[in-house]
Amino acid sequence: MSPLGRFFSPKAVTVIGGGTWCEAVVRQCRATGFTGPIWPVHPKKSEVGGLPAYPDLASLPDVPDAAFIGVNRELTVTMARELSAMGCGGAVCFAAGFSEAVSELVDGDALQAQLVEAAGEMRVLGPNCYGIVNALDGMALWPDRHGMSRVETGVAVIGQSSNVLINLTMQRRGLPLATVVAAGNQAQTSMSDLGIALLEDPRITALGLHIEGISDLPAFEALAGRAAELGKPIVALRVGASEQAQAAAVSHTASLTGSDAGARALLRRLDIAQVDTPTELIETLKILHVTGGLRSARIASASCSGGEASLMADMGEIAGVTYPALTDTQKTGLRAALGPKVALANPLDYNTYIWGDEEALTATFTALCTAELGLGCVVVDYPRDDRFEAPDYDQVLRAVAKTREMTGTPMALVSLLSEGLPEPVAMKALEMGIVPLCGMGDALRAIRAAVTGPGRSNARADPVTLPVNGRGAARVFSEAEAKALLQGFGVRVPGSGRAGEADKAAETATRIGFPVVLKGEGIAHKTEAGAVVLNLSSAQAVTEAAAKMPAENFLVEEMITGTVAELIIGVTRDQAHGFVLTLGLGGILTELIRDTASVLIPAAREDIAAALHSLRTAPLLTGYRGRPGADIEAVIDTAMALQQLVQQHAGALHEIEINPLICRATDAVAADALIRMEE
Repeated sequence: MSPLGRFFSPKAVTVIGGGTWCEAVVRQCRATGFTGPIWPVHPKKSEVGGLPAYPDLASLPDVPDAAFIGVNRELTVTMARELSAMGCGGAVCFAAGFSEAVSELVDGDALQAQLVEAAGEMRVLGPNCYGIVNALDGMALWPDRHGMSRVETGVAVIGQSSNVLINLTMQRRGLPLATVVAAGNQAQTSMSDLGIALLEDPRITALGLHIEGISDLPAFEALAGRAAELGKPIVALRVGASEQAQAAAVSHTASLTGSDAGARALLRRLDIAQVDTPTELIETLKILHVTGGLRSARIASASCSGGEASLMADMGEIAGVTYPALTDTQKTGLRAALGPKVALANPLDYNTYIWGDEEALTATFTALCTAELGLGCVVVDYPRDDRFEAPDYDQVLRAVAKTREMTGTPMALVSLLSEGLPEPVAMKALEMGIVPLCGMGDALRAIRAAVTGPGRSNARADPVTLPVNGRGAARVFSEAEAKALLQGFGVRVPGSGRAGEADKAAETATRIGFPVVLKGEGIAHKTEAGAVVLNLSSAQAVTEAAAKMPAENFLVEEMITGTVAELIIGVTRDQAHGFVLTLGLGGILTELIRDTASVLIPAAREDIAAALHSLRTAPLLTGYRGRPGADIEAVIDTAMALQQLVQQHAGALHEIEINPLICRATDAVAADALIRMEE
């Protein structure tokens, strides 16, 4: 058994400390089903949590496999050293006041380093965490309530917020939670280490992550790689999209949150499903537990209400699922089951003609839910179980189960409201191999997230290019310097010349040939500052324009014509996720429209092409309403050149921006560029 396996499934545990929290750990461990010895340790108390206490670790009858250290932060280090020396398998470090509190406690980092050194070979969870609940083996080193019960198989969830995890365990949606682990500061044992150990347990079907920050990119890549090898999917709920959440995460977990675009690009690259709310996390995990992941987001839906069918259609479009048109075979089967009065469509309103007829329900669902679909859905909300009995609703459940058996199509019950599938119904559905999806909006978003088939996977074998800490201060290159560097890597730039005064600018323009563009140097946002003038067609026009500019030095460039579209292509240095390459609508509308897509470097050509085609404004590139299309390959060439530049200067580069990249029918030209880099 691996060290974490011994820690997670111990035969004997010790609880160190005598406060209320430690009392709760003793009682929770026993209440969760642990039958092995629990040895409380306290120097003065004769009992803790109703069990006899030992005065010190040396007095224990044997070596514990797992420990809960519930004492102050300084004593936590001492106890970790003693546990490690006696051969304990692992310890939950409950105390706070380590690296997560460096803004309040100047010795927080140093004390955390001491804890890691003291632990040695022993695995340490935390510090600053609640611990672990293992419902597979009936063990809890957890100082608070939890809502889990024994299961034979189920999903695991790892999080960096113990309170969020507690709330997830209290769900009533039928999710079979096998193991919940609070990672805390991840001083020694990372979320990635924990995830790999859990996924290697054959009883665990899928992994959910609540992420506040990723501190070790290679380890996270290793987790995704191992999950792929095992064929077990991962879904993540990540916080940090807002400035407020980023600030809270840094103060709470002592880990880098990084940019939201970088985090989403990383998860997409590693084929980790992404959700935005805790309820979506629960619903997605249910799908993954039952199906192992959906082959596509092509679904069929049946309900006995036109209103529900319309809601499924509208909400499905927003969520990103598709409803394929009915084939002739489907129509023939549905007409035979429903008769002539029902309009046939997907989503299907089968009316109430067949309500209460289990055979007809089965015939309808099997005709609709053919094997090439990713998922078949039947919408049903059970009446309140405190007021009504619903045997006719159980007929729907049985018909759905028969459909799964007969067609091989994964099947789900979908309720309009989350209350529409009470926990007993959800658990019964799971036993029958049916996914119970509670709440239509969450359900449809979860279906989209749970797609793990070839059409979704973007996993790449190449590791992310990691930023290297530089040694000097970064400076902003002049536009001419930036373009010269870009040109050296193969980026097409306009013909240009520099001038120190207005008359020289006119001479330079004459040499280049009219029309030209005049730009004032040393200004980041030239348009707003009046430091760029286009389409100047004479030397006099150049001189007059230069005289009005708030600049002393000028860049004169050939005027690029024949524009199909303007893009922005930029790279930012994200310490948490690597170098993020972003593409989107460029020019002066960039920040207003905010139509962008991001990938991590290195990205393959097909990744960049997919990012371009995902833009709302992609039709501008491919040709719109008779307009010519742009040279997409030239755009991709530009992005690949930026990648090469980044990889050669990873230790110095901070930021690159080409805006606009003028996309034409035959090439793509970097009309303006900004580079911030160390010497």
